Amino acid sequence: MTMDEVITVLSMQEEILQFSHFTNEDAWELGMMLVAESRRRGLDCAVSIRRNNGYTVFKYAGNTTNLNNDRWMDRTFNTVRTLEKSSLLVYSELQKNEETMVDIALDPKEFSCMGGGFPVRVEEVGVVGAIMVTNQNHYINHDIIVKTLGRYLHIDEVPRIRML
Repeated sequence: MTMDEVITVLSMQEEILQFSHFTNEDAWELGMMLVAESRRRGLDCAVSIRRNNGYTVFKYAGNTTNLNNDRWMDRTFNTVRTLEKSSLLVYSELQKNEETMVDIALDPKEFSCMGGGFPVRVEEVGVVGAIMVTNQNHYINHDIIVKTLGRYLHIDEVPRIRML
């Protein structure tokens, strides 16, 4: 896939994968599904779902994760909350434009632009939080989220990036 095609697919994912509402109970069920998807693939991960005010409504740390995963999720959350788009979309746009995070006024100590963060967008409301998955290749982290969100939202056809 070209970078333009990747950006198109990522933008479509965000348009398609929207909630009609989002509660803490939704976060719990979705979080458990994210962990199950990771395990189904034979992978171990860390998962966090947070509201925009920073409140963590779901958190899981697999046996092979550590404090670095937690810090990575903090930085990824900051990116999704600030730019209201997936961290992989931010990464792809930066790659296409040959820019760095500093070029768009993001401090790499506080923000991350690798895949693994996805906005929780509620229809007719906007972004209310973020989902983070870490401990794998950033395309795989992103794909775990997209595949699980499609299943959770009962959406059969969600375009996916085939770089995995």
